[in-house]
Amino acid sequence: MIPTLDSERAIVPTLAALVSGAAAGIVRDVVLADGGSRDETEAVADAAGCIFVKSDSDLGARLCAGAQAASRGEWLLFLDPGGMLEEGWTREVRKFLDTIGRAGHGDRRAATFRLAYEGFGVRPRLAEAAASARLVLTGRPRAEQGLLISKLLYQKLGGHQKGANAHRRLIAKLGRMRIVKLRSHVLLADPEE
Repeated sequence: MIPTLDSERAIVPTLAALVSGAAAGIVRDVVLADGGSRDETEAVADAAGCIFVKSDSDLGARLCAGAQAASRGEWLLFLDPGGMLEEGWTREVRKFLDTIGRAGHGDRRAATFRLAYEGFGVRPRLAEAAASARLVLTGRPRAEQGLLISKLLYQKLGGHQKGANAHRRLIAKLGRMRIVKLRSHVLLADPEE
């Protein structure tokens, strides 16, 4: 589930990183919930075989509409456009899903990825350290870190509510004890670019 708005260039690497998940049977639907793009976002979605949902420009409404359109799986993976899951993420997600499934905690746990930034030097490393510290101190990942959550837990929490801070409010509802930090990274562009 990727919320888009004039994201033609940003979604290409995100979609490319999901191919291994589709091959492994983890990714069943890729939904782009669009808020009125005027670029070629819809054409990219069509070429990649994604479900393209035209929705309200409100982020929360788009995320909710996208979650409803994902029909072929029990789990939802929310990613921001431009976020690239690093190689090997499928093994880690499969292990998480298997462990949660055996324990019967699908309605109690969600997962997020570690955050990494492209680029060299101090600035990207400081941004990564700040994201890690935030997760340790508050138990709340940044929206850019992605969120893997069962449909059952998503519905139990009421999904995304309307508003620009929909990601943050859902993460706050999850609370510190429900979010597992996976070892795999989601790679973003340099924070200052």
